Amino acid sequence: GYRLSPGTLYPIFRGLEDAGFLRSEPVVVSGKVRKYYRITTPGRKALEEFKAKIRELVGEALYGAEPPAVKGRKAKTVAR
Repeated sequence: GYRLSPGTLYPIFRGLEDAGFLRSEPVVVSGKVRKYYRITTPGRKALEEFKAKIRELVGEALYGAEPPAVKGRKAKTVAR
């Protein structure tokens, strides 16, 4: 449901690439250079850590504690 402009999104991608979380590959498509981004191993690790923190934040904001278990998965307890 969010709409992000290229002026918002691409600086974020560049920052994530500078931090080593993404890698880009320039590809020529119809005469124009496009960058395709892939997540790196450190990026995957950071993503998993951020997911846990986001779950904790959502739980505290909406439920006053950890969010309820997601269908098919148990809610994880995050050490503080």
